[in-house]
Amino acid sequence: MASLGQARVRMGMIGGGKGAFIGRVHRLAAALDGDFELVCGSFSRDAENNRRTGALCGLSEQRVHGDWQALLATEAQLPVDRRMQMLIIATPNHLHVPIARAALDAGFHVMSEKPAGVSLAETRRLAETLEGSGRLYGLAHTYLGYPMVWQARDMVREGRIGALRKIHVEYPQGWLADRPETRGVKQAAWRTDPASTGISGCMADIGTHAFGLAEFISGQRIATLCAALGIHADGRQLDDDGDVLFRTAEGASGTLIASQVCTGEENALKIRLYGEAGALEWRQMEPNSLIHRVLHAPQTILRAGIDQPGLGTEARHRLRLPGGHPEGYLEALANLYKDFAEAIRQGRSGTAEGVPGIEAGLRGMAFIEAVTANQAGESKWTELDIDPSIQGGK
Repeated sequence: MASLGQARVRMGMIGGGKGAFIGRVHRLAAALDGDFELVCGSFSRDAENNRRTGALCGLSEQRVHGDWQALLATEAQLPVDRRMQMLIIATPNHLHVPIARAALDAGFHVMSEKPAGVSLAETRRLAETLEGSGRLYGLAHTYLGYPMVWQARDMVREGRIGALRKIHVEYPQGWLADRPETRGVKQAAWRTDPASTGISGCMADIGTHAFGLAEFISGQRIATLCAALGIHADGRQLDDDGDVLFRTAEGASGTLIASQVCTGEENALKIRLYGEAGALEWRQMEPNSLIHRVLHAPQTILRAGIDQPGLGTEARHRLRLPGGHPEGYLEALANLYKDFAEAIRQGRSGTAEGVPGIEAGLRGMAFIEAVTANQAGESKWTELDIDPSIQGGK
């Protein structure tokens, strides 16, 4: 919770109008610990939706703007103690970079939905803008806010499973199995439209979550990959399914599966990591448990909770409740917002500690371009094209 007498960070939002799932999730998560106050927004290109969303959020008509350009221009003219301090971007992918760069140039911190953009080239330009801005940039890889994900990360770094040999990560969904974009479902329509989402569908939308989770927990970078992408729905232009073999720079091998046509699946993100001395397994739909398998010994299950034994400092930092009171998706995103608020108050720039930032954005775009290039080309293996010298500010 925000300390007594500590002013809440003033935030604005672009996108996330009524009917858009992720916008409401961001607003709820940002509000959870009392660190943020929504002061303005441009929620939808539909004027009535925009007006209604602003009213539902308790905003005056003067702080609800017709488009993102008007929001940035108007907010920048307000007195420093009234204008927003940071901007949430919850739009289709093709607007992420243009809005983020304009917001940074106008002096606002940015929290963006993922992926960072629609190409590695434009995301590099965003990194350059960030480096000269003196502001923070965060990327909403929500699953990296779960306490037991951090617990797994620390256990790998502490050598609890030994040298890492193999990583299996998968994210099956089923919501695009019957072509909802043909029935007027907006969330499906833009995600299957190259003009809005870029060169990849499924891999950009949820494959990047699996990719980010694998690199975050393992502490290793995926260096080369071999991909097979598929389109199972007639008439669809972008991948709705894919399988990836990969190798890390440190020598581990692995598989990454992402699909949005696995009939009946919900959001079944899961990861298994195998080392010389043991293994770890975490499942997003059962996020409060972390399975630890040890060579020649019974497996143990670590449980989330502020009163639970065996948890490290980073996991405990992200817990709010005693064991047996499940914390989930909203709390995970709230953890990113809590750390982002702290970094704003500390006057930090570039990347907020504990929050995926521009490096995660660059890595994600490199992954998207590598899998699509490998699918289209003749090479068995494709390297991830990423310039480590462009990482944004500190």
